Amino acid sequence: MTLKNRPVLAALAVAAALSLAACGGSGFSSTSTTPAASESANKNPVSVLIGSSGDAETTSVKNAVAAWSAKSGVPAEVKVASDLTQQATQGFAGGKPDDVLYVSTDQFAGWAKNGSLEAYGDQLTNKSDFYPSLVNAFTYDGKFYCAPKDFSTLALVINTDMWKQAGLTDADIPTTWDQLEAAAKKLTQGKRVGLAFSPEIARVGVFMAQAGGGLLTSDGKAQANAQANVDALTYVKKLITEGVAAFSSDLGAGWGGEAFGKKQTAMTIEGNWITGAMTSTYPNVKYTVAELPSGTQKGTLQFTNCWGISADGDNKAAAIDLVQFLTTTDQQLQFAKDFGVMPSVQSASEQYKTDNPTMAAFINGATYAQNLPSMPGAADVIKDFNSQLAGLKSKDPKAILDSTQQNLQAITG
Repeated sequence: MTLKNRPVLAALAVAAALSLAACGGSGFSSTSTTPAASESANKNPVSVLIGSSGDAETTSVKNAVAAWSAKSGVPAEVKVASDLTQQATQGFAGGKPDDVLYVSTDQFAGWAKNGSLEAYGDQLTNKSDFYPSLVNAFTYDGKFYCAPKDFSTLALVINTDMWKQAGLTDADIPTTWDQLEAAAKKLTQGKRVGLAFSPEIARVGVFMAQAGGGLLTSDGKAQANAQANVDALTYVKKLITEGVAAFSSDLGAGWGGEAFGKKQTAMTIEGNWITGAMTSTYPNVKYTVAELPSGTQKGTLQFTNCWGISADGDNKAAAIDLVQFLTTTDQQLQFAKDFGVMPSVQSASEQYKTDNPTMAAFINGATYAQNLPSMPGAADVIKDFNSQLAGLKSKDPKAILDSTQQNLQAITG
């Protein structure tokens, strides 16, 4: 499974796509059943194209699709892409796309705009169960296109041994920016900084969200240089200038998780995929996860994929029925158990937290998480913004944001 900005894990064998899907009994009944294949469905085979994080994900998705196939009577095949974007694009262009496929937020808008994807979201019986922010991520031109498959958020990861050594207790876990700065100061010793994270909007952006900002307004207008965002970058620059925070790249680490695992920092801002990296690469590092502190409000970022359905598919009704099955509460909880993702339906939240108590901070963030811009052209804007963020310590935050505002306006109008 590929979630946006997992590339920062490249230094960790891209622990990335990270090990971060089959039916299982969680006891939920409200969304745990799926209707038989629609009467308008035919028996044409359904093909499913995925980008997998490893054997666990591949096996889980294959098991789930096989269970649906046995129930519906429609043949189905799961194919694992070596380059999903390239293979999907070739399928769309050639008029023979796979029926169902993983779609990332950075590809979604372009494929929706050019007519490659079917806008089927409103046909799902569980459409109101998805987190609203995830629905927004896959809404284009007012249409809910595709069911969010799963998602990740960012939280504060804390080295518990370092925390105790600094004389800090659970009562000191920061809930405000002032408390975060105070904790970072106490945790900074020698070459070790209190807080470290990657120099990119996909991490720094949490401070913008917490300040009440973000790159876009709720109606999709550019607001990069809004005062809230200036305040956020000014705060981050202050922490870096004081020496109590650092970008992971300035510590010689490929991402925040690496800096955290190597004990170059006592705290980092990362997604729930860090748990797999810690288990496999840094098993002796003890840590806890807390929700990110607030600025003027709570804020975090989220990353997600959806189950896209090809507009030119031969059996769209069956494809929709398959997605309905794959997004039931029980099936999403099974995916979570099998390969570590977080369910995109709200009905699975409490059971997920019961099954994964150490992950509660991540899923709690779903109610206030922001999406990064994903319209055509956004990738280039973000790339430029990230290159400027790397030099934040010596640059004027407003100048960086003014430049980004100009670039964003060029693609948002």
